[in-house]
Amino acid sequence: MSPMKPLVIVTPFHESQIQAAIYCSKRSGIQIRVRSGGHDYEGLSYVSEVPFAIVDMRNLRSISIDTKDKTAWVETGATLGQLYYTIASKSKTLAFTAGVCPTVGVGGHMSGGGYGMLSRRHGIAADHIIDAKVIDVNGRILDRKSMGEDLFWAIRGGGGTSFGIVFAFKIELIVIPQTVTVFNVTRTLEQNATQIVHRWQYVADKIDENLLLRLFLRSFTSSRNGKRTIGAFFTSLYLGRVDDLLPIMQEKFPELGLVKEDCTEIPWIESVLFFAGFPRNTSLDVLTSRVPLVRPYFKGKSDYATEPIPEHGLKGIWKFLDEENENRAELQFSPYGGRLNDYSEFEIPFPHRAGNIFMIHYLVSWDKPGKKESQRHVDWIRKLYSYMAPYVSKSPRTAYFNYRDLDIGMNNERNTGFKQASVWGFKYFKNNFRRLVRVKTEVDPYNFFRNEQSIPPLS
Repeated sequence: MSPMKPLVIVTPFHESQIQAAIYCSKRSGIQIRVRSGGHDYEGLSYVSEVPFAIVDMRNLRSISIDTKDKTAWVETGATLGQLYYTIASKSKTLAFTAGVCPTVGVGGHMSGGGYGMLSRRHGIAADHIIDAKVIDVNGRILDRKSMGEDLFWAIRGGGGTSFGIVFAFKIELIVIPQTVTVFNVTRTLEQNATQIVHRWQYVADKIDENLLLRLFLRSFTSSRNGKRTIGAFFTSLYLGRVDDLLPIMQEKFPELGLVKEDCTEIPWIESVLFFAGFPRNTSLDVLTSRVPLVRPYFKGKSDYATEPIPEHGLKGIWKFLDEENENRAELQFSPYGGRLNDYSEFEIPFPHRAGNIFMIHYLVSWDKPGKKESQRHVDWIRKLYSYMAPYVSKSPRTAYFNYRDLDIGMNNERNTGFKQASVWGFKYFKNNFRRLVRVKTEVDPYNFFRNEQSIPPLS
């Protein structure tokens, strides 16, 4: 893409200003891009190749918690960190299941799915949306009752910006214990990381659903001998005490060698800081910041594994990580199973349910500007993605919508039809893509709300 700058940036304080932005954009013949937290992997919330306006939701960030009913209304300009902070200020035993990055915006995250450290026990964020407020192409303000169940279904995992502008979600909160257990444990190749990672694949989706055992793979310099090696970084949340966690690990995953000294018992809200990478005893106030933790250039991609990767396949991954040895490339293996399996793949547009062992997130970042530098890193991640084809889902090779990737297909500016969009649409949504297209055709038949990977109407 060769992006243009926006003609105007609208930062509404009230829904009437969103209505006005839609009206003026339609009248002027320009696109609207909606920005919540600005974390879209391909920048589609704030760039375009055609004349456009940005509706930046940052001032619509009100959060109202009802501890009695265990629900909350949250405006889509709020961040996940602000949501977590507000919940914790009202209750020590309520939480919400969503992602680990506190500066991610609620709007894009929840409307695209919303996987996080509580997902094996409580599902994804979109599973817990029980109402919403949407402004449609005609400027009408709709709630669940007035929008109807088809549109309400579509915005819970199908991406809200294809259908209108979602400015608030009502969510059901979840009950958690006052104390949870976390740990980070690293194993290198010299500590049998290949065998341990291979074994993890047979355990992670089947272990106690109160335990989410996430895995990060990267090349790094060992502090023991100063040499480069591959590290398998196991990071985990257990909804309970360490004395209950250890017997589970010793029975199901003794290969990791977890001991009590590896573990820390903390309140849930402190686990949010832990998984976001903040030092112990960091003030909770940091969760209210909208400033991204880092500002590098990056490229991300995703896959789903439906069967374990053999050891020789893992060794091929190690070779790729050795090539990109600047500590800025990694693979994240996020386990599925548990409560994620209890939902039908048609329940909401997010289809990644039973049958998936784990999701793979490929990520590479760099600091130096310039096309040559960028191309070098992008070429690397594309080659890795190609290498992984035999080891991941097929027909379609599925992907996670919140890790948007234009490499898997994109729309024409104006006249994309079902056939072209289905190239990427079935990868994100599987057969739910067909229903999303039908909903789009009903609510936005002239395709006003569009971008390079928006749902097209039937023409």
